[in-house]
Amino acid sequence: MSRSRFRFDLLRAENSEALGHRARLGRLTTPHGVVQTPAFMPVGTQATVKGLTIDQVHSTGAEILLGNTYHLALRPGSELIAALGGLHQFMGWTGPILTDSGGFQLFSLAQNSKVTDEGAVFRSHIDGSLMQLTPEDAVRIQEELGSDIAMVLDHVIGLPSPPEKIRDAVARTIRWADRCRAAARRPEQTLFAITQGGLDCDLRLACTEKLVALDFAGYAIGGLSVGEPPEEMYRVLDATVPALPAERPRYLMGVGRPQDLVEGIARGIDMFDCVMPTRNARNALAFTRQGPVRLRNLKHARDPRPLEEDCPCPACRHSRAYLRHLFLAREMLGPTLLTLHNLTYYQRLMAAARAAIAAGEFETWRQAQHRDWAGSARDPTDSTADDTASGPESSDS
Repeated sequence: MSRSRFRFDLLRAENSEALGHRARLGRLTTPHGVVQTPAFMPVGTQATVKGLTIDQVHSTGAEILLGNTYHLALRPGSELIAALGGLHQFMGWTGPILTDSGGFQLFSLAQNSKVTDEGAVFRSHIDGSLMQLTPEDAVRIQEELGSDIAMVLDHVIGLPSPPEKIRDAVARTIRWADRCRAAARRPEQTLFAITQGGLDCDLRLACTEKLVALDFAGYAIGGLSVGEPPEEMYRVLDATVPALPAERPRYLMGVGRPQDLVEGIARGIDMFDCVMPTRNARNALAFTRQGPVRLRNLKHARDPRPLEEDCPCPACRHSRAYLRHLFLAREMLGPTLLTLHNLTYYQRLMAAARAAIAAGEFETWRQAQHRDWAGSARDPTDSTADDTASGPESSDS
């Protein structure tokens, strides 16, 4: 599998117990452009980031988007997208695109699917028709979509699960990764593997060892942020990330709380995606440097302040009172403006992390971020600890 048009350059890395982190600064070069890492990928599951034009998405600072094999194969179909010039041409995005293989959808739609060693047979959530997705199908569909980075098909299971079920999913994930690698035919598309293993660090390490031996261009950590406490996720990352090749990009799938992004970066993660900033925006929840803001709360009814004084997004040209009014009046502009703000906030968070790493000040910056968030958590009128939407990418981007 050629990597002639794909390259990952590690520009700076810290690996010191004294510094308390393993944050990395990198540059990902793809056929459709360069991505600075650490990077956050907005989720455009169905060839759109909900509520925004492509120009608006670009204005947030995003350099790479995520699309989804399962959803695009069902509607409008990967063959149609290929006939119209590929996913970039279809949606009008000229930058890099990563496509997920659909493994998470097989997990989230488990009541309609059956997984065997051959692949998955499932009922379409659109019309109930019987469909099949094998590792070979996942690669073929992603090649027809024409993404820059494709993901292997993996077997995602819920947590907690019985140990034997986790071991079975790990073994299947490794076999499917090997089949995906053998099926890849498009030299300009790069294939990433996905480690599984639940919260069992020994299984995670065994899976990682097998996948590293298959020599993929990049590695993702999947099957987390599915309901486990953050501390458990951090424990798994602490065990797994050091076993991944330092010269290859590392992608933590479906993780999107700002706190978790910072902690992932601290553990050596380079890439993230999540529906959290977009889904929560449509529910009147804004992310800010001082913590989350729930605009439907009465205390914002007469608030003349913007969400953030120094934010360049269009939402921050308006008052919190106006944004609240848009949601109460059910105006479409409200979700659009807040989606722009949240995605801008996430990209600014990534840019600040990169600047801190480059300056050798990441740990100081990290602690300052946590202090700001801890202060906001003491305000019960804007607390979102229990109702923010996280988890891997879904149809509701």
